Amino acid sequence: MKDISELMNFRPSIKVLDATLRDGGLVNDFYFPEGFAKALYEANVKSGVDYMEFGYRADKSMFDVEKFGPCKFSDDEYIRSVIGSEKSEKVKLAIMADVGRCNYKEDIHERSESPVDLIRVATYLHQIPAAVEMIEDAHRKGYETSCNIMALSTGQENDIKAALDIIGKSPVDIIYIVDSYGSIYPEQMARVCDIFAEFSAKYNKKLGIHAHDNQKLAFANTIECVGDGVDYLDATYMQMGRGAGNCAMELLLGFLKNPKYNIYPVFEFIQNHMVDLKKKGITWGYDIQYVVTGILNQHPRTAIAFTKDNRTDYADFYKEIISQD
Repeated sequence: MKDISELMNFRPSIKVLDATLRDGGLVNDFYFPEGFAKALYEANVKSGVDYMEFGYRADKSMFDVEKFGPCKFSDDEYIRSVIGSEKSEKVKLAIMADVGRCNYKEDIHERSESPVDLIRVATYLHQIPAAVEMIEDAHRKGYETSCNIMALSTGQENDIKAALDIIGKSPVDIIYIVDSYGSIYPEQMARVCDIFAEFSAKYNKKLGIHAHDNQKLAFANTIECVGDGVDYLDATYMQMGRGAGNCAMELLLGFLKNPKYNIYPVFEFIQNHMVDLKKKGITWGYDIQYVVTGILNQHPRTAIAFTKDNRTDYADFYKEIISQD
């Protein structure tokens, strides 16, 4: 059983990262209303959030810039246009670089030339060598780095351990546990934390958690990780994120006892900006189709298509999914 002080007290080492523009952008092709990103940045500064993820640094030769909003590419010029000439010292900035989808050698510049502080390298288990190369490149350029290992719930334990050993030997600062399919239960998450903690201790790395809410467990899994010594915690405002969404920022800041965090600006931003997104028909969050893929430990792409088609035949959808090879 966890020491109650791990949950009742606060750890100065805990860092909260807002992933609203990046994970949330997956539900609206990164087209946010005018002024949304700037207001979000200001809310993060006021609320004490430690990192703000501006989006992906996607390769423009692979993705049509006319089909996506700026946070799909989150180039340095766009980020500067949002934060203004005076970058706040209160919140660090992050971008995500997907293995195989980022021209990192050319598009990620020297840290001294960029407003970005943290490069988050997202990888699947079979891409680990390429991820290490990206981490090494970002480290040489002066950035903080994380490795976000996606779809852990589909990996074999031995493969995960082998990947952690390879990543641990790299200069990465933070290794992320990612419940991509929202299929991991808290008691399972505790075991995953134990595996990751073994390697974080061996190689002196920090740990992070990025959870999805298919089974309404993103918040539960995040605070499970807090009790197990995970310090970097991802969340999004009103849980906006791909499919069922993520751990809700308002829940997480309400749970954390660190007096540096102020939840009022979060509620203010939700009231003034997030509610309007919902009213305009942008869809995300818990729903039965995401429960199905979460329970079956599958990528939510079929559930996302179900949602876009405005279907409500949940039982038929379940039969379709379990009939697939």
